Amino acid sequence: MNGSKKRKKYFPNNWQRYKDAPAELFEDLDFLDFMDWRVFGWQLPPDVCCIIRATHLETKKVKEYVYKQSKSADKKLLKFAKLKTHDLCVTTHEAQHYIGPHPFPGSIDDEPLDF
Repeated sequence: MNGSKKRKKYFPNNWQRYKDAPAELFEDLDFLDFMDWRVFGWQLPPDVCCIIRATHLETKKVKEYVYKQSKSADKKLLKFAKLKTHDLCVTTHEAQHYIGPHPFPGSIDDEPLDF
């Protein structure tokens, strides 16, 4: 190549077709059904054990880590626990958990961790 970057192929967006379609073509979906379907109904691929989404407290930058082995995810969580610089959202096949660097007053985790 002559130093110029190759542009990605353009894929046309068909939003206008959906905008122009009559409302009768779309099925009604109430808010609670939507929440159950999209928010509480997450699915991870079978080969993924855990996803950790870390938000840096100062810069607000988000980085996502995907693990196939729980041992590797545990190591990453311990590293974040020592740093206390990130808010974490941990998603497994069974549950989603929020883990903050500072426990809520009066919570079970209110006592400091010894590392």
